[in-house]
Amino acid sequence: MSEERIQKILAQAGLGSRRSCEELIEQGRVVVNGKKAVIGQKADASVDKIFVDGILIPQIKSYRYVAFYKPRFVLCDRVEGDKRRTVFDLVDGGQELDVVGRLDYESEGLVLLTNDGDLLNKLTHPRYQHEKEYRVLVSTHPDEKQLEIWRRGVVLEDGHRTSPAQVNIERMSGKGAWIRIVLKEGHKRQIREMAKLTGLFVVKLMRIRIGSLTLGSMKPGEFRNLSDDEVKRLKSLQDPQKTLIKHTIKKKGG
Repeated sequence: MSEERIQKILAQAGLGSRRSCEELIEQGRVVVNGKKAVIGQKADASVDKIFVDGILIPQIKSYRYVAFYKPRFVLCDRVEGDKRRTVFDLVDGGQELDVVGRLDYESEGLVLLTNDGDLLNKLTHPRYQHEKEYRVLVSTHPDEKQLEIWRRGVVLEDGHRTSPAQVNIERMSGKGAWIRIVLKEGHKRQIREMAKLTGLFVVKLMRIRIGSLTLGSMKPGEFRNLSDDEVKRLKSLQDPQKTLIKHTIKKKGG
């Protein structure tokens, strides 16, 4: 691995955002090869010994990016004492990875597993508002009023109001219907709760896209390593807040 800024290495090790890792350096809590780190300093995570609060961070030899088609009835969490299968059991080397885009036990579809903490933070932090796309089979034909409520946002049982969503009927299926939904947030069991609160019942829920990454022709239980181009596209995800600030500054400057 080549040298990178220390705050990026710490973020990739899962110690927070780059800004919070910069604060660790500023507070004198980061030591590299026996010397306190300074902002702007670079290091090689595969060679240099980096300590935070006296604890050596893992030396990451290489990063992995794995797309996995999670089958139904598989967990996305590590639960001590739970004997049910997890995504970490079904992917080679999965125990060393973390999940981007958790799906509930009954749902299926695309999840991303990686040991790149920086990308993990970018794809899970709410401010980036990256899209997640789903195909959902409901048991009855939804009317326009129900869909419009989903589009505007729904107040869930815990008081959270969901952000506006893209919701369209894909096709009818007997007494039910397939709906395509695009969300920019990931509240726990959000789609199932939205359906319940608007009088619909979810029969099947499948995620088909996370940001620029798609499920493609993968089958349940299959996994594959991402290409360099796929990783690059995921990492190019922009922070909407910073983009807005840049646009405002440019506009004021004429």
